[in-house]
Amino acid sequence: MKQGIYRVGIGYDIHRLVKGRRLFLGGVRFSYPKGLLGHSDADVLLHAICDALLGAASQGDIGMHFPDTDSRYKNIRSTELLKKVLRILKQKGLNIVNLDATVIAQAPKISAQSMQIKKNIAELLNLTPDKVNLKATTSEGVGEIGKNKAIAAWCVALLRGDKR
Repeated sequence: MKQGIYRVGIGYDIHRLVKGRRLFLGGVRFSYPKGLLGHSDADVLLHAICDALLGAASQGDIGMHFPDTDSRYKNIRSTELLKKVLRILKQKGLNIVNLDATVIAQAPKISAQSMQIKKNIAELLNLTPDKVNLKATTSEGVGEIGKNKAIAAWCVALLRGDKR
């Protein structure tokens, strides 16, 4: 490993699925009859990534930086939030080493668009695709996710900085 300091962060998000909203996961639009309910576009995957990155940088969480009480973030694309998080990392002198994320959804199936999602996240973060890992699973019919009423995501991020 390269010299420097290493910091790890974890992020999690969950949103309800509702009719009348578009579904975005990893910044990629899915053709699906339901979307995620939230103040922004409610992209749970990008929200989990934002929280993992902010956590690793000791910079709080997504709600602290982009509160749902602030009209500036109403219906904002989560890709824009992620770009703002990336600027915070740059200001702190931190670089992303890698991300490992998991989407938990009964439906839609993520696998058909997983490579597009991975590529999109890598481009948003100025990373090579080999630094972004994406997995998808179901909850085997258990709970709100298993009843296809919600989608969740987890992410772990490793950052490297040159100074302590």
